[in-house]
Amino acid sequence: METLFETSLSLPLIQKGKVRDIYNIDDKRMLIVTTDRLSAFDVVFDEPIHKKGAVLTSVANFWFDKTQHIIPNHLTHESLTDVLPANEAKLVKGRAIIVKKLKPLTVEAIVRGYLIGSGWKDYLKTGSVCGIKLKKNLQLAEKLPSVIYTPSTKADIGGHDANIDFAQTVNILGKDMATQVKEASLKLYQFASDYALERGIIIADTKFEFGLDENNTLTLMDEVLTPDSSRFWSKSEYQVGTSPKSFDKQIVRDYLETLDWNKTAPAPTLPKHISQKTADKYLELQTLLCS
Repeated sequence: METLFETSLSLPLIQKGKVRDIYNIDDKRMLIVTTDRLSAFDVVFDEPIHKKGAVLTSVANFWFDKTQHIIPNHLTHESLTDVLPANEAKLVKGRAIIVKKLKPLTVEAIVRGYLIGSGWKDYLKTGSVCGIKLKKNLQLAEKLPSVIYTPSTKADIGGHDANIDFAQTVNILGKDMATQVKEASLKLYQFASDYALERGIIIADTKFEFGLDENNTLTLMDEVLTPDSSRFWSKSEYQVGTSPKSFDKQIVRDYLETLDWNKTAPAPTLPKHISQKTADKYLELQTLLCS
């Protein structure tokens, strides 16, 4: 499989994101292509990560299939050749999906099972995570006494999400829909967490995005439980009190932190060994989860 940095298909382009290109098919469907582009600190790099887009697509499709019993999702399961010329379908095979057009909810559903990242920083300052009070003396990367739901607003492209509490999601979505989103998110996380743990993977935290279909049915969309939307750790290497290595672009972030770079464009050039290590991590996770 060749590396795919950007696309130019015969369908009308709706949006080119940091990683994904979205094309219009008709009033009910879109085509989403996940490229090999790498984004870190909200900056897109000139060097792609080999097969990253294919891995993300494969892992997301795997979870969409596994979680259908919990909530419907946006996949149509149509063939790419139904909407693209043969040469274009071949180019994006394994990286593109045909999805239903939904009305996106403006709340991003974040579920945390472990104390890490921004949650850890919040806890050190306030003893809480996104306003949820936790018991004292928890350690870095410790499993939380119970899984917590910490939603955020979904920012426009180029913007930053803002943490909100459940009451604010009720104001945005209404009580019934806010409750549906929270309950679905917790069920999805618990199911996936149990499944992954049996395969030696800890899902520390993740985010879900939802939309409404033409019947106003809550539907899972975007991506789900991928290395770009979740924090995956190796169970065998996990140790409370230390920050576990994750199956994602953390290798890139750690390298960038050693540079004199202000985290704005243009991005620095990544050494080949850093790109390769990152690609290997994505592939390793796919093998562990989906095989």
